[in-house]
Amino acid sequence: MPWILERFPRLPDFIALTRLNKPIGIYLLLWPTLWALWVAAEGLPRLDLLLIFVTGTVLMRSAGCVINDYADRNFDGLVERTRERPLATGRIQPHEALLLFAIMVALAFVLVLFTNRLTILLSVGGLVLAACYPFMKRYTHLPQVVLGAAFAWSIPMASAAQSGEVTPVAGLIYIATLLWIVAYDTQYAMVDRDDDLKAGIKSTAILFGEADNLMILILQGFSLLVLVMVAARLELGAPFYAALGAAAALFAYQYRLTRDRQREACFRAFLNNHWVGLVIFAGLAADYALRSL
Repeated sequence: MPWILERFPRLPDFIALTRLNKPIGIYLLLWPTLWALWVAAEGLPRLDLLLIFVTGTVLMRSAGCVINDYADRNFDGLVERTRERPLATGRIQPHEALLLFAIMVALAFVLVLFTNRLTILLSVGGLVLAACYPFMKRYTHLPQVVLGAAFAWSIPMASAAQSGEVTPVAGLIYIATLLWIVAYDTQYAMVDRDDDLKAGIKSTAILFGEADNLMILILQGFSLLVLVMVAARLELGAPFYAALGAAAALFAYQYRLTRDRQREACFRAFLNNHWVGLVIFAGLAADYALRSL
């Protein structure tokens, strides 16, 4: 609203810094969290935990974007897609970004305090991973693996919060999600590959080179295979397997988009992963709902 912008003229810059105007990252973080919560609760999660994890997802994704831009503030100006980010252009100062990061992490931690001791302890590991990831691209070609470990960390936390333990099934969901994240973040890195090479930034897209699409397919395939193992252990039925089939079809569509390695097409493939997470959650939720009838 105009009066808000008049009173807080820098608000759009802070929204851009936290990416609240681009919710794809929230979705990609949220869906696996809901998978784990639904499994741990056998289809009926506690309402308070649902609210805690949904809110925590928004806060931690936003905090991750802030610390990522802080780490990349001297590199983003060299990359076409990121050169207009608030820290890269100086519209927001580094100390302001660090303060905002600290506030959002503190709010997320307050939410975790309403769970249990194991979840609180696990949250420390999640914070460490989230804070480390942005700096990994300087030292390793596998920052996508660190991002996957951080993004998937909500899975053991959700399991611990709902059931009081990190179950073996939660471990399998974590592995499947990690593989999926490395695949879709490689698609994301393909968008910036040329600029990253010039800036000296490392990624799996650079590491895989011409084998990038093959490696993405392999990672996606193993992710689905691990989810089949989850289905077998939980004795899930037709709705979940149908969801996995839909996810496989979406992966095939993504391959068609990325096979020519065009920037815009690779970014569209990355965005399409929102639907992968959604259909898998829908299949899981439908399976548990049918059991309760």
